[in-house]
Amino acid sequence: MHKGRTTQRSAHDRRTFFRGTGLVLSAAALGGGLAACSRTSTGGGGGTGSDGGGGDLLSRLQEAGTITVGFAGEAPYSFEEGGEVIGATVALHREIFGELGIDTVEGKLTDWGSLIPGLNAGQFDAVSAGMSILPDRCAQAAFSEPEFQYTTALMVPVGNPEGLETMDSFVDSGLTVATMAGAVESDYVAALELDAIEVGGPQDGVDALKSGNADAFALTAISLNYLAENTVDDVEVTESFVQEIDGVAQVGAGGTVFRQDDTSLLDAYNEKLAEIIADPERYLSIVGEYGFGEEELPPEEMTTEILCSGDLSSLQ
Repeated sequence: MHKGRTTQRSAHDRRTFFRGTGLVLSAAALGGGLAACSRTSTGGGGGTGSDGGGGDLLSRLQEAGTITVGFAGEAPYSFEEGGEVIGATVALHREIFGELGIDTVEGKLTDWGSLIPGLNAGQFDAVSAGMSILPDRCAQAAFSEPEFQYTTALMVPVGNPEGLETMDSFVDSGLTVATMAGAVESDYVAALELDAIEVGGPQDGVDALKSGNADAFALTAISLNYLAENTVDDVEVTESFVQEIDGVAQVGAGGTVFRQDDTSLLDAYNEKLAEIIADPERYLSIVGEYGFGEEELPPEEMTTEILCSGDLSSLQ
């Protein structure tokens, strides 16, 4: 269960902290996303310069001192605030890429469903979105080892008038749940054949709930709790849960996404990530201010290989 969380810094404190770290929101993100993206010869978004062609990406990024990451604007993983990209995944990336000699992390904002296609098209060098590691995604791109363990929750009106607890609460209920397009909760909807609507982003899910078009909004617990505590009134978030489908608990985790050919960058990233995951105190010092606690720390037995295989039996 997701319960205690670290006290949030104020928005002003976060902006002040990140202003001095080299984390900036790129002009392309401020101008509207992928349509404005362009490649350069000195930094991120190198695209065709993966390990498989045009030189070693890790070496080129180290020489440039800059990496460009795609993000979808989901707090508290990666989102824009006051003209800067911040969040737990961004903070983790600053730490790891900084240790690899890449001091600046630039962000390019795009729709969730365009993150992997944009990555493979060379619009950015990695995806910074806390993306769930799923077999169909593993077929399209390469994931780091798990960075965050996930649970799901429901955002509901204050008082939870329908008494909703899990996705099973919607079965044969006549109630409608909103899920984010491309998110794992949409897969739960399909498997359980629920009445549902898909939305483009977190705020759209909140709007669907507030307007009465949905009876609840399902998303990761960490995202919904952040929304409820920082931006949304007159709602509450249920206790987090691990959804079961056909008797199998849908345990999961998210990671950073790389192109499949960028093996040296992925390997170097995983090496630094392993050091952080093995040190809970250090892990929390990086991501704790965004509401992440030890319950989000992936267990040792949860690996990308297992999650990509789709066989979760060893994690039950």
